[in-house]
Amino acid sequence: MKKSKLFFLLVILSGISLYAQSQAITYASYLNAFTYEERKEMKIDSVELTVMLEEGTAQLIDIRFKEEFEAWKMGSAINIPLNELPKRLGELDKNKLIVTACPHKDRAIMARTFLKLKGFNTRYLTDGLTGLAEYLRGDSAKEFIQELKKSKRTGKSTD
Repeated sequence: MKKSKLFFLLVILSGISLYAQSQAITYASYLNAFTYEERKEMKIDSVELTVMLEEGTAQLIDIRFKEEFEAWKMGSAINIPLNELPKRLGELDKNKLIVTACPHKDRAIMARTFLKLKGFNTRYLTDGLTGLAEYLRGDSAKEFIQELKKSKRTGKSTD
């Protein structure tokens, strides 16, 4: 291999190594700077989420496995399984609050942290998809769907 190609390859490998190190430093910096305010800002409940979905200012990401999503779905959610999230970042709207959700919140917290470190404005659903399903029943479901349809007619996005 010519010296210039070898040099170029070393520069690329060095850049990859520095990038990997910077990610670890970024996470460490995030943890070092973690405050009560950040703890509060990382959470959202079903009531606040449904309002934001109606307004078109949030995007709900269901990070469960495909089989779980197929078994039961939340109509306003996009399914991006946790293990596919790194390669599907392009499906997320950086102009909206990204809300990660799973039935109980364990995977949602992992996804939220990953997205936060990637520069997204993100929260996790504190009452999980089971809490959201409980909230969206009866009159609440009817009102939510009416508001989503109204938002679509007025041109607001409601992913």
